[in-house]
Amino acid sequence: MTEGSMIEVEIEADDWTDALPDAEAIVERAAQAALGATEGGLVVLLTDNGAVQLLNAQFRDKDRPTNVLSFPGGEVQMPGAPPHLGDIVLAFGICRDEAKAQGKSLANHLSHLVIHGTLHVLGRDHEDEAEAEAMEAEERTLLASLGVADPYILPDDL
Repeated sequence: MTEGSMIEVEIEADDWTDALPDAEAIVERAAQAALGATEGGLVVLLTDNGAVQLLNAQFRDKDRPTNVLSFPGGEVQMPGAPPHLGDIVLAFGICRDEAKAQGKSLANHLSHLVIHGTLHVLGRDHEDEAEAEAMEAEERTLLASLGVADPYILPDDL
């Protein structure tokens, strides 16, 4: 971890550590890759589908679970404290099912989604085709630096 970033991993659903005993280290490594030299704090919550569904309904008016939610930090910061960059929340069941369906390891899929969520916290988006291509290219580069294969090439595409 660099001097300027603090990554806090909270594991609310034991399914994560049952499936990936090193889930916390995977999250920290992926988040740090995406943060680079960015200063500030990031909280990553590993939880279940139900908790993500509640947050998705409350904050996005979508009453269903999703793989990852990103919440950029607020404008107000504590005096003297590093900025809070934001929060990322991941749903175990959705992530596990996606990894299986896509023929990926859960560890690699988790790395991808943490990088994806961190980039959102940092202001990247994929609302239009140009933004999506730029964000995917950045994800590919960051994942390659971690030894993770291109997540956008599925086994059936090979």
